[in-house]
Amino acid sequence: MIVEKQLTELNVGHYVTKIAKQKGNFSLSAPGHIKSDKVINHLKSKQVTSVFIDDSKTIFNSPKKTEDSPKAQATIKAEIEEAKAIFNESKDIQKELFAQALSGMTVDLDPVMKITNKSVDAIFNNPDSLACMINIREKDEYLLEHSVAVAIYITIFAHHLKISREVVQHLSVGAFLHDIGKIKIPDSVLNKPGKLTDEEFTIMKTHANHSIDIIKKTPGINELSLEVAALHHEKLNGEGYPFQVKGEDINQYGRMIAICDIFDALTANRVYKEGFTHSKAFSILRELAKSNHLDTILVDQFIKCIGVFPIGSLVQLESKKLAIVEQRNNDAPIQPKVRSFYSVNLNQYVDTQDIDLTETNDFIVKSVRAEEFDLDMNTIITMLLMEG
Repeated sequence: MIVEKQLTELNVGHYVTKIAKQKGNFSLSAPGHIKSDKVINHLKSKQVTSVFIDDSKTIFNSPKKTEDSPKAQATIKAEIEEAKAIFNESKDIQKELFAQALSGMTVDLDPVMKITNKSVDAIFNNPDSLACMINIREKDEYLLEHSVAVAIYITIFAHHLKISREVVQHLSVGAFLHDIGKIKIPDSVLNKPGKLTDEEFTIMKTHANHSIDIIKKTPGINELSLEVAALHHEKLNGEGYPFQVKGEDINQYGRMIAICDIFDALTANRVYKEGFTHSKAFSILRELAKSNHLDTILVDQFIKCIGVFPIGSLVQLESKKLAIVEQRNNDAPIQPKVRSFYSVNLNQYVDTQDIDLTETNDFIVKSVRAEEFDLDMNTIITMLLMEG
């Protein structure tokens, strides 16, 4: 049914057929789905006040093509909502920690213990529960989100390696605090978009010392949490910092956080730099292992743990559709279960379809990022949540 929508009522997912009312003379190049809020804002800037939409093509109302029961879908949705709440609460706590450290106050460990405990519980119940949230990042909040993401990665990694829950909790706390010293680094160095000079890099490296000092003074901190935070920039070849620890002097946990820290730094979007795809980041980790920077066995275990195509990442299928990875397949790592939602040929959202790639001729061509198609991961995840 064709209906008129005021621009204030227009949402991502509506299928616009033509302009209804406007104060200018803007015209659509072609009918299509609203892909992001940017499109709506563009229409507003062109003084469009209402549009005609084909309500039958609204993607929020698309039928759910899956054999999963409503109860199972409700459980998945609840888990994602819980994960989103944990991620957002973690960012709020991280923000407060930075404020405390900047003012010279003693860091309050209690909220860190509580939120990492929630995170560890969620991951032990379902290792993929928080993975999706790591892909929904704000470019201008890298400082806050990086430590949260590293804490999640090391928890997932440690769970995969069957490390005891008590130890995992300490690792998570250490990862959560590992970069707190960055608040002491001048913004001109910390947020410089280009390559740092030697002098600037020397200043940047002091963040590790600042982190160690702050964590040491934190009442109730466990020695393992301090140790894992202190080792996150050390390299097996002894060329890391701040203490040039090398070889066997770097324990398993220090080797693990180095991998998690680098992987997140490679894949995260920032204001001045788009992140690499997961597959590209995995290749870089392997190269670093070959150069005796990282532990080769642990790098391979990390890749196995995260998955060749990680939960929540985007892939392009041979059928020219984009899909989000929903569930790994341990027996066939390159054939996970995915949900397609976008046509590359049509350059628009399409009815979603759950696909088990072990049961179809379709296959993954490559990993992609939402930005390559002018899409937004927040919008994609929100759309899929609303739908199913």
